[in-house]
Amino acid sequence: MPALCRDCLHPFETGPRCPACRSPRILAHPELFSLTIAHMDCDAFYASVEKRDDPTLADKPVIVGGTHRGVVSTCCYLARIKGVRSAMPMFQALKLCPEAVVIKPRGAHYAAVSRQIRALMDELTPEVEPLSLDEAFLDLAGTARLHHAPPAVMLARLLKRMEQEIGLTGSVGLSHNKFLAKVASDLDKPRGFSVIGKAETAAFLKGKPVRMIWGVGAAMQATLDAAGIRSFDDLVRWDRKDLHRRFGQMGDRLWHLARGEDFRRVNAHEPMKSISAEITFDADTADRDLLDGHVWRLAERVTDRAKAKGLAGRTVTLKLKRADFSAITRRHTLREPTQTADRFYREAAGLLAQVGGQDAYRLIGVGLSDIVPATEADLTPDLLDPGAVRRARAEQATDAIRKRFGPDAIVKGRSLR
Repeated sequence: MPALCRDCLHPFETGPRCPACRSPRILAHPELFSLTIAHMDCDAFYASVEKRDDPTLADKPVIVGGTHRGVVSTCCYLARIKGVRSAMPMFQALKLCPEAVVIKPRGAHYAAVSRQIRALMDELTPEVEPLSLDEAFLDLAGTARLHHAPPAVMLARLLKRMEQEIGLTGSVGLSHNKFLAKVASDLDKPRGFSVIGKAETAAFLKGKPVRMIWGVGAAMQATLDAAGIRSFDDLVRWDRKDLHRRFGQMGDRLWHLARGEDFRRVNAHEPMKSISAEITFDADTADRDLLDGHVWRLAERVTDRAKAKGLAGRTVTLKLKRADFSAITRRHTLREPTQTADRFYREAAGLLAQVGGQDAYRLIGVGLSDIVPATEADLTPDLLDPGAVRRARAEQATDAIRKRFGPDAIVKGRSLR
């Protein structure tokens, strides 16, 4: 059986230790050197970056997220042992792990580290499809001739370089499609490398819970439970037409995934579907003036990202979350796409005004979707708003000044609320 030493990258026939360096970190599988689709996921990325940057945190449970009123963005494995999970309310996480060190996220810093990791991936293949800052799919088909080594060896080398050059660890799943590669990457974290081959796919999925499927959250799980579908065995027994009738297009996808089939290609040019930003307050607030100020600040963050990427959007979304975690969502689709903070803010503020009552909120967020290239944005002046053109030109001038002198060079009065 083909085997690989994860420490010295020496390929050999199966054995308990590497014959070259005697390491026990061995990866062996019948299809090890023929599979080409991989998923790489950094281990507790934000928390790992914080521990790398501050060695005094090495032996401490670390939670990255908001204040006591916020939610957990991520946490290290020491905190996960105590039951802390991503998206958990911070007050609940601190009840489970009161000794945890809570650190506010440093988005720009994490993005810079992510670019370092992405550069290492790009050296392996041009077919890299990022899912977030800390994970991506890779298609290494046809790269063996370029690197003079099969994909499994290059992926092991990628993990080794991440540790040595960037100081972070990751886990890899290697398989014959994206679905199984992502499943495999979760099997042996942290510092894992798992393989699911074609020949073992049916046996591997037998008896596994359907919540293993990426995208099946609590709501979808409840829907599947109502249909008596809890495991892949239950799913396999359903007729394809019945699944489609019951769940629409998702039913077709479930039918294929139940058999370990996933025909999606790794797409290095997957278009961005939305841009959003949100904030969780330290204390619930019903102050409309304060909420409006946050809408402006969030609108600037979203449109700054859109401008940086040369994008615009047609649909504006407002999200509010009450103290009991119930949510309100409002959307409005514009006549034409925009990337200006002024127009985006005015639409989002209008959505906020539509939400009546005096409820207090713990979170507010805004988003821009139906993404298109910036060349399609803000082409037609709004005849009902004669001042729109003047404000758009002022925003362009403001952007130019901030680009030269820094983001705080000019601050609008409404952002101080």
